[in-house]
Formats: sequence, C-alpha cells, structure tokens
Amino acid sequence: MAYTVLARKYRSQRFEDVIGQDPIAQTLQNAIRTDRVAHAYLFVGTRGVGKTTMARILAKALNCHASDMPTTEPCCKCDSCTAINIGEDIDVIEIDGATNNGVEQVRELRQNTIYRPARSRFKIYIIDEVHMLTVQAFNALLKTLEEPPSHVKFIFATTEPTKVIPTIQSRCQRFDFVNISAKLIAGQLSHILEAEKLEYEDDLILQLAKMANGSMRDGLSLLDRLISTGVEPLSAGLLEEFLGCPNSEKVYNLIDRIGDSDAASTLGAVEELLTTGLSEVQIADSLIDYMRDMMVLKSTGADSELVILTAEQRERLGRLAEKFDVAGLVYNITALEKLRWAIKNSDTARALLDALMLRFALSEHFLNVDSLLGQSEMGIKKNSIAGRSEVGGRNTGKVPASKEKTGNLPLLDGLGSIRRNWQGFLKIVGGKLGNGTAGLLSSAAPSRFEGGLLTLTFPIGSKVQKKMCEGNGRIEQIQSLLSDHCGQPITIKLEAGAEADAEGQAGLEQPISKGTRRSELINDPAVKTVLMELNAMITGIEEE
Repeated sequence: MAYTVLARKYRSQRFEDVIGQDPIAQTLQNAIRTDRVAHAYLFVGTRGVGKTTMARILAKALNCHASDMPTTEPCCKCDSCTAINIGEDIDVIEIDGATNNGVEQVRELRQNTIYRPARSRFKIYIIDEVHMLTVQAFNALLKTLEEPPSHVKFIFATTEPTKVIPTIQSRCQRFDFVNISAKLIAGQLSHILEAEKLEYEDDLILQLAKMANGSMRDGLSLLDRLISTGVEPLSAGLLEEFLGCPNSEKVYNLIDRIGDSDAASTLGAVEELLTTGLSEVQIADSLIDYMRDMMVLKSTGADSELVILTAEQRERLGRLAEKFDVAGLVYNITALEKLRWAIKNSDTARALLDALMLRFALSEHFLNVDSLLGQSEMGIKKNSIAGRSEVGGRNTGKVPASKEKTGNLPLLDGLGSIRRNWQGFLKIVGGKLGNGTAGLLSSAAPSRFEGGLLTLTFPIGSKVQKKMCEGNGRIEQIQSLLSDHCGQPITIKLEAGAEADAEGQAGLEQPISKGTRRSELINDPAVKTVLMELNAMITGIEEE
C-alpha cells in the first residue's frame, strides 16, 4: 500500500478538528443550523492554515448522505463524504485557479452550473488560488456569482486577497484564517507522533513548531522528512543534520560573544556557523529568532507564554539576555532584518555579516544624547555590557573623576571668592568631567552662596543647557568635584533667568526670535560635541 503523507493522513475531517480556526468553524456551523449558508465564500490566509480543509468540511456538511439536510456533523463515511475527502466527488468540483485561470475555463464552468447535482443537494465549486484568475475570467464569473442557481455554492481560497478584484469580493462572505500558533502546532505534532508510536524529544517538537511559521502543513511536512531518516528517538540534532538548521549551541555561543563585547571571538563564532554549511541569511534568521525570544523574556519575564521554549532554553536565553538591554535587542533585530535583504543581492555577503556582528559586539546599546555626552565628557570608553571604565584604552580601576581629590583651595569666604575662582573651576571641570560639561556650566554664573548652597543662574536663552546639566547625573558630579576643590561640602541649585526674576535679580523675559534660538542651539558646546561624536548634521529643530 502506498505511503500517505502525514498532512493527508491526519487532515481534519470535522469542524471541531480544524486547528486554530475556531471562530470560523463556529460561524459556519451556526450558518448551517440556521439555514443561512451563503452562496459564495472567500477563504483568505497563508499556506497550510486550513483553507482547503475547511472548504471540504463545509462541502461534506452540506452534502452528507447520512443526513436528510445539511448538518454540522458530517458522518465522513457515506459515499459523498469519502469522495469529497479524496477530491473525487462528482458534485464537488475542485479547481486549481493557477492552471485554469482563463476566460474559456470560467465560461465552461458557468455553463455547467445550470445542471443540477448528480446525487447530492448542492453542486459545490472549490477554486483554490482564485487570485490567479485573469481579470477577464473574473468578469465572466461575476453574473453567475451574483445570482447563482439555488443548487450551486462557491468556495474560493486565496493567499493574496488583494489580487481578487473588489467586485468578486463584494459578492462573497469573507473569512480570514489566522496563522496557527506554535503552541497549537506543537500539540498536534506531539499527538501525531504518539499515534504513530514514535519516540521523540520535547525540544524537537518546539523547534519544529517554530520552524512551521504558523502553517500546520509545513510542520507536518518537516516531521515527515525527519521520520524518513529512520532515526529514533527523534531529536533536535536531526534538524541540524538533515534539515540544515543552525546548531543551537553555536548560535548561543555567538550571542554570548556579542554580549561580552569580544570582537575576535564574535568573528570566530560566525566562522563556526558558516563552516557547518549555513548561509549568511540563515545565520541572520537564527539570530533574529533567538534575539526576539530574549527581547520578550527581558520585557515580560522568564515565565512568559509569548515564547515557546523548554525550561532549559528559557534558563539559557534568560542568562544571555542579562548581557543586553531591550533597546539594544530591538536595534539588533531591525538591523538583522535589513541585513537579510542586503546580502541576498550582494557579492560580499560575508563582509556585510561580519561588519554587523562587530557593530553589535562593539556597540550593543542604543546611545541617547545624554549617554553619548557622558562618554565624550568623561573621556571614557564604557563597556556597555560589563560596565568596565577605560581611559586611554586601559581599565584604570579608579573611582570616577568626580570622586578624586583635586587639591583643596582655602575655605571659601563668600560669593565673591567663588566668582573670582569660577573660571579656574571651569577648567578643572573640563579636565575631569569633559569639555561638554564645562561648556554647559559656562552658560551659568554664581548668583548666591548661603550655608553651603551655591545657586547658579542660567540666562533666559540657556534653558537647554540648564536641562542638560540636570540630567545624566551631571549635577552630582559637579557638586562632588566642587566640594573637593573648595575643601567643604557644597550643594548646587540651578535656576533659570525667569526664576531669578521672582527674586528681583533679572528683568522680564523678552521674546527671542527663532533665528536667535537656532543660532544658540547650533553653537552650544554640548550640541557641537554630539554632532562631532556622531559625525552628524542638524536637519531640523523642534521646540517643546
């Protein structure tokens, strides 16, 4: 007896058997119960999600000989049901729209609709890939589709509904089939393996379910290929050996090397994957999948049901995810997707892949303006994963500059003393905290000093500088450095010119033109620092 592939052997026979399409099944059953079955249906969805299967079940329900009328529970044993199952019923005509897409074939179909079914209640036309019909063929079908004989039903299936002309769609009841979740696919694969009395490992099922990409048929086809190897128990190792899937340990190793910011080991891990026969696109796809799971675990917790993983995989990816932040993973995934498209049309795919891997390893995080300024001002290359501080390319092991002694000056005798030494202090800030911070602070001037509280006032047009001084921990660094410099604890308060007005120390705020504001921003030392670090240019300025 000829072997029957799993996709046919375990094809759903009743509405309740269809995996992952419960709302559609329930709606069609209700239509049958209430005698509201439409004359034309359009089933839309990706491949292998149950469109043709549902069409056959509906045909069986309408024509089952074991019932005196359409039924929601076809017997699947009568002549009509068994013939429909194998696609050979004379009253249920299945047509491939890809090969029968011309106007002549549709005209023949239309002429045959006038004849009543040979032995059943309805003559049912199931047209698969209906979007392949020509416009002329669609137009030839319109009249019949709008006013078909009472004994005729049409069921159209398509993966590309946008190619079905609107006049056809408006004459059909449309049902959109969703991709089947990996969890449901995994459950069905386990059920089939148990029915086939085959031994398997749990990690294989989860991996196969994810590889199916929402298609039950694809999952069963992959399982068929593994069974044909004759190896038991079926394991994830077979996916690597026979289906060309990436070795999970090698992918883990690559991600680990990226997380450690180890450029040399990262390139070595890429080489290990390539020597197994994988293409650059396959490596990018694997990294996208793994990093997506890491992103979800980091965002929702280790017990999230949004990822399909074994307990061991959850624990392993959870440890790797600690080396990244969510923003970095988001960036990595989007960059990998762009890489996929680039290397498909490139003669230098390996170079592009290596370049992106190094980019990940050397700069895994997104850099916002504050963190960029912080790195520029401190003169420090920060390892974004381990948090190492390096000065001049070496790990100094020293405390931050704001905590180092700078050589105490005599105790302050008041505001005048601070003002006389202010420029000198700014030079110290530039040397210890960077010219960016010194530039921001140079916009302010000491205005009050009482009880160890130093008030620095920014001009009306320097709100941006004030805001940036307050962010990224700068004010604490400046306080610590000033306290060491002056030999006594000093707390700093920042205020804008408008605040000083309330105490009579400044006039009313005058309107500033957009040109003036733009000039101030462009010439601001902090902005210049950012532009220099990013090798960027200003394309627009928005006011809050």
